[in-house]
Amino acid sequence: MRIAIDAMGGDDAPKAMVLGAQQAVQTYSDLEIVLVGDEGKIRPHLTDSSRIKLIHTNEAISSEDSPVQAVRSKKRASMVLAAGEVKEERADACISAGNTGALVTAGLFIIGRMKGISRPGLAPTLPTTDGKGFLLIDVGANADAKAEHLYQYAVMGSIYVEKVRGIENPRVGLLNIGTEEGKGNRLSQDAFALLQDAPVNFIGNVESRGLMEGAADVVVCDGFSGNLVLKTMEGTALSLFSLIKKELTKTTIRKLAAAVLKPGLSGVKDTVDYSEYGGAALFGLSAPVVKAHGSSDERAIFNAIRQARDIVSRDVMPMIAETAKNQNGGI
Repeated sequence: MRIAIDAMGGDDAPKAMVLGAQQAVQTYSDLEIVLVGDEGKIRPHLTDSSRIKLIHTNEAISSEDSPVQAVRSKKRASMVLAAGEVKEERADACISAGNTGALVTAGLFIIGRMKGISRPGLAPTLPTTDGKGFLLIDVGANADAKAEHLYQYAVMGSIYVEKVRGIENPRVGLLNIGTEEGKGNRLSQDAFALLQDAPVNFIGNVESRGLMEGAADVVVCDGFSGNLVLKTMEGTALSLFSLIKKELTKTTIRKLAAAVLKPGLSGVKDTVDYSEYGGAALFGLSAPVVKAHGSSDERAIFNAIRQARDIVSRDVMPMIAETAKNQNGGI
């Protein structure tokens, strides 16, 4: 199995990508990595090149670039070349921690949509208090969704959670402002009606306040709402730990107490750190694409690679494609 990585995308590129790739090939004997980026910047961090190939380019897409324009004009950008490796079937999946919009655009323009899927959905696994996590789809690939898109997200998300995360008959919930049937705007009401007949374990509406308590295994929504939930959860976690740190370092006594509490607090931090689950998979494309967080470190990149490997090895994409084919040419 071969995975292509945009080595120049992300805040800690290319160091995090190189170290994460090395850890991955040391862990998985069936894995090869293609690092796409500036060889002069990659080499200083590459201490073990076993099963790691380099494709040199000094062009990259920045976070400030217009996604569509950048993908069209920067033909030698590391992200574009990584996606091209998948298109040409020289790699089974690709990963980037770079510009999210550009990665979605590259996925659509270069790799292409899966037949029977109208719009792709970006889906990270987010933390729950019991440590199991839940899949949220979509978090930004498609801001203006239709009910049929949410239906497709539910089917794709359910297949992924069952095949990769090992949750049998996963519970699928529709993000809404209330749990009662009939709540929400027209999109929510229309999606609810469709999901009742979907080939998934649809449990109805779920509220955002119940997400971290494990209200559902898969939660579907439009990309605008999903991105708000994602950023709110991320910001709340960062603010909470910042506040705790501030309070525990105010006095000498509190600092001593903090030393005792540190192992427990570290465990809590790991539980709510969604980078431990990998990146955000972009479902609906003909091959796996994983968006790692922009601030990904070595561990987060390793987890994104593990996630991409699981998607490929457990035939998630072929199963989604077969489901789409069996339902009159589309999910």
